[in-house]
Amino acid sequence: MTTAPVRLMRGFATVGGLTMASRVLGFARDVLIAALLGAGPMAEAFFVAFRLPNMFRRFFAEGAFNMAFVPLLAKRLEGEGSEAERRAAAQDFAEEALAALTAVLLALTALALVAMPVLMLALAGGFADDAERFDLAVAYARIEFPYLLCMSLTALFSGVLNALGRFAAPAAAPILLNVFLIGAMGLALAFAWPVGDALAWGVLAAGFAQAAMVWLAARRAGMALRLRRPRLTPGVRRLARLGAPGALAGGATQINLVVGTLIASFFPGAVAWLSYADRLYQLPLGVVGVAIGVVLLPELSRRVRRGDEAGARDAMNRAAELCLALTLPAAAALAAVAGPIVSVLFGRGAFSPEDVAATATATALYALGLPAYVLQKVVQPIFFAREDMDSPLRYAVAAMATNVVVAAAGAPLVGYVAIPLGTVLGAWLQLWLLMRGARARDPAARADARLAKAAPRLLAASLAMGLALWLGAQALGEALAAPGLRWLALAGLMLGGGALYAVLAVTGGGVRPADLRAALRRRD
Repeated sequence: MTTAPVRLMRGFATVGGLTMASRVLGFARDVLIAALLGAGPMAEAFFVAFRLPNMFRRFFAEGAFNMAFVPLLAKRLEGEGSEAERRAAAQDFAEEALAALTAVLLALTALALVAMPVLMLALAGGFADDAERFDLAVAYARIEFPYLLCMSLTALFSGVLNALGRFAAPAAAPILLNVFLIGAMGLALAFAWPVGDALAWGVLAAGFAQAAMVWLAARRAGMALRLRRPRLTPGVRRLARLGAPGALAGGATQINLVVGTLIASFFPGAVAWLSYADRLYQLPLGVVGVAIGVVLLPELSRRVRRGDEAGARDAMNRAAELCLALTLPAAAALAAVAGPIVSVLFGRGAFSPEDVAATATATALYALGLPAYVLQKVVQPIFFAREDMDSPLRYAVAAMATNVVVAAAGAPLVGYVAIPLGTVLGAWLQLWLLMRGARARDPAARADARLAKAAPRLLAASLAMGLALWLGAQALGEALAAPGLRWLALAGLMLGGGALYAVLAVTGGGVRPADLRAALRRRD
C-alpha cells in the first residue's frame, strides 16, 4: 500500500513537473512580450487589464471558493455508505456549487463590462493622465474579463479532480494559456496585427480552452457535472458560510494588489517592471507552492475526516521539508544574481538597460519573501481541512494592513521599490501569524525532529550557493553580457549553483535521496 509521504511526493512531482512546463512557457511568453513591447504603454495596458480578472479569480476561485469547496467535497467522498452512494452525494454537491458559482460570475461579469472605466481608475489611477494607456487598458480589460468566468469554472472542476486524487489535468491546464499567448503573438507578427490586441483575445480563447480541458477530465473521472438551475440548498449555504471568510481573506490579499498596482501606475514603466519581476519569482512559487497547496489540502482533509492526527502531522512536515528544500535555494539564487537573470531573459529589443535594472531590483526584493509565500501554502490547509476559515482571514487582514502602510508610506521616499518591500514584510508577518495560530490548536502544525534537523542545514546550503553564484556572476560578467554567449553563461552558472546546492544539501543531511527516488519512481 502506498504510504502518505510517498503519495504526497508523487503528487507534488506530478503537479510540480507540469507547473514547471507551464512556467517555462511563461518565460518564453514574457521574453517575447518584453522584446516586442518593452515597458511601454501597450505592455502596461495589457498587464493591468490581465491583472483585473486574475484578481477576481483569486478572490472567488482560489481564495474563497476552492478552499471551502475541496474539504466539503472530500467529506462526501469519505462519508458513510457505499462508494456509489458517496460518489453520487459528491456529484450532487458539485453540481449545486457549479450552478451557484456560474450565476454569480455571470452577473459580476456583466456588471464589470459596463463599469470598466471606473474599475480601471480604481486599479490604475495613474493612467488617467495618459489617454493612450487608459483607453488601451479599458479596451483590453473588456476583452479579457470573461476569463474570470472560465478560470473560476476551471478551479471548480480542478477541485473535483484534486479531491479524487487526479492532479495531472488541473496542473496541465495553465500550459494552454502560454501556448495561446505565444501563438497570438506569432499571428500578430505574421499578419501585422497590434500585439496587445492579439494578446487580449488570446487570453479569452485560452480561458475557454482551459475550462473545456478540466471539464473533460472530470467527465472521464466519472464526474460529468450538469449545469442546474441555481438554488440555495443546504450544501450551497454551507459552502457560502465557509467561503465568506475566505472571500474576505482573498479580498484582503487583492487589496494589496490593487494598492500596489495603483501606486505603480504613477511611476512610468513600474507596472511592467513589477509584472516581469512577478513572473520570475512566480516560477518557484508556482512549481512548489501550487503543487503543495493542491496536493496537501485533500490529503489533510481525508486524514482529518478519519481522525488520523499522526498521518496529518507527517504529511504537513514532509510538505514543509520539500518546500524549504526547493524554495530556499531559489530565493538565494534570485536575490544573488537577479541582474544577470533579468538581463539575459528580457534585455533585448524594446526592453532597455534601465528596464533591466529596475526589474532586477524588484526581483531581488520579491525573492526575500519567497519562502514565506510558499510556507503559507503548507500551513493554510491545516485550517481549511478543519473548516476554519476565520483565522486565516484575521491573519490576512493584518498582513494586508502592513503591506498597504509600507507601500503607501514608502513610495514617496523610495518610489516603486516600496511595493515589493511591503509585499515581503506582509508575507512574513502572515506566515508567522499562521504558524502561531496553527501550533496553538493543532498537533499537526508542530515540526517533528526530522524537519527541525533539516531546516537549518537547507538554509546553510542555500546561503553558500547564493554566495557562490554571486562570485561566479562577477567572474562571468563579460560572458553574461555577450550576445552569443549570455544564455550559455547563465545556464552554466545556474547549473553549477544547483549542483553545488545538491551536494551541500545531501552531504549536510538536509535532503534524503530516498524521498526523491520515491517521488520520481511512479506518479499517481
